[in-house]
Order: sequence, then C-alpha cells, then structure tokens
Amino acid sequence: SVLSPNTGRVYDPCCGSGGMFVQSEEFVKAHGGRVDDISIYGQESNPTTWRLAALNLAIRGFSADLGKEPDDTFARDQFPDLKFDYIMANPPFNISDWGGEKYESDPRWQFGRPPVGNANYAWLQHMLWKLRPGGQAGVVLANGSMSSNTGGEGQIREAMVRGDAVEVMVALPGQLFLNTQIPVCLWFLTNDKTANGRDRRGETLFIDARDLGTMETRVLKVFTDEDIAKIQETVQSWKTGEDYEDVAGFCKSASLEEIEKNGFVLTPGRYVGSDFSNDSNEDFEENMVELISKMRSLGESASRIDNDIEHALTALGFNV
Repeated sequence: SVLSPNTGRVYDPCCGSGGMFVQSEEFVKAHGGRVDDISIYGQESNPTTWRLAALNLAIRGFSADLGKEPDDTFARDQFPDLKFDYIMANPPFNISDWGGEKYESDPRWQFGRPPVGNANYAWLQHMLWKLRPGGQAGVVLANGSMSSNTGGEGQIREAMVRGDAVEVMVALPGQLFLNTQIPVCLWFLTNDKTANGRDRRGETLFIDARDLGTMETRVLKVFTDEDIAKIQETVQSWKTGEDYEDVAGFCKSASLEEIEKNGFVLTPGRYVGSDFSNDSNEDFEENMVELISKMRSLGESASRIDNDIEHALTALGFNV
C-alpha cells in the first residue's frame, strides 16, 4: 500500500513462491485498476520454489516473467537490460554465502562494496540499480541492517543517506511472521526524491509502528486495515507535504543533519521520540539468533572436518 503499484513494471529479485506479486495484483484490483496495467518480473534461485511461483501465479490467472530459468540474482541477473518502476522484496536475512567475494568492482555497488559476510547491503544496492528514474523500492530486512557497522556497512548506509536513496524507514512490531522471530523493518528506497511528490531531498521519514497491530493468536500479530492505512497515509502526506505533521512516538521527518548526529543509524525510535530502550533488546535478540545459527554452522563444519581427518588418518594406516 505504501508503494501503491498501479502501472508499469513490478520486480522482485528474490521472489520465492510469488507472494509479493499476488499482493501487487490484488492491490490493483482493490483500487479499481486494470491488472493489465502492471507487468510482473521476478527471479528465484531455488528450482522448486521457482516452479511453485509460476504455478502460484498461473492458477490466479496472473501473467509474469520469472526469467528463463531459476538462477542466482547476483551472479546471473535474468533481466540485465530492464529497469523497474516498483521493486518489492523480502530477501533472506543476513546471508553469508552469497558469493560476495566474486563481485569486487560490480557497478551495482554505487554506495560501497557490501561485506562478503552479509548480503543485506548487496540486496539494497541491487534494487537501487534496477530502478527506473523515479522508481521506488520497498524491502523487508532484519533490524540489524539499520545500525550494523560490520564490514563497512555503516559507511554504505551513510553514503545511501547522503545520496538521498533512503526515503522512509519503518520499524515493525515483533511476531508479524510465523517463519522468523527476528525483528524486522521496512526500507523504502528511491533514486529521485523530487518525483512522486514534493522535493524531499535532505529528508528521511521515520515511522515507529511497533505499537500497531493486534494479536490474532498467541504467537501471531496482524495489522488491521486501519493500521496499514495509518502508515500509508502518513507516508503519502509526507511525500506531498499536505497535512503532514511529526507525531511524537510515531513519525518524524528528519534532516540529514539529524541523521548525521545519530551516526547514520536509521532506527526510527531514535528519531520519533519513543522510548527506544527496547531497540537494544531487539538488537540483542537478533544478534543472539544470528550467533546461535553461526554456532550451529561452525559445529557442523567442525564435525565434517573431524570426519575428514579421521578418514585421512585411517587411509594412511593409523588407528583413530
């Protein structure tokens, strides 16, 4: 709803089974538009998921181009000559095995080379690279992306802000997703802050939506239509300059100078005036989930190495 895709090309570089596309088409229908007015493009590396996406869209009568084959977006962009009006994506969080060592001087890294150990800023910059002039992107990422300084991410984030690529940051409440407990946020990016409204250069809108939502079950929170409308209307009024006001604890239009004072950390709680003491709790929770995952991965690697050593010694005639 914030991006409001209505005409032009819509793209998801990590489309999974096509959920973002279904939401885009449903949005157009709900607002009286014609589905034929948008063109859908997606890419997915997992062959099974790629087929599921094609099936998911086909049974709904949606037309989409998912590329000639399933493939790695960073290594083999299926749409190298296309730029897009809207990009909506929910990339895998914090992935370390994205092959970052292979892309040292990639033209997509306009704001700095992403760290080899984390693809978050590779996804963000890939999407910016794929935007048409005046295009808009909405990206779901883990909260750590708003403040991490690992591998030069802080410098990339600073360059993106100074380059007016970051338009809106939204902090979401926990328990919105069943498949991850990591707190998440929304990045809204653009390559032209003079398009789609007033001249917004030098400004970024921060929204803290952590208090919104209703618990549908003990473990799942959902946004009501009113919650979604509140966020969408806030963004729209900020873009146009019509009736926008900062609301303590909820939204703040921050200047470059204010963001600079905060060390280019983009956590909304720092700007809207809410009690963001639980930001550190969220960062701690996310870091712990990530550390536990790495610990398990290292344990599995160590076990494989032990087995390899044991087999090698056995082959040499040593009893182990």
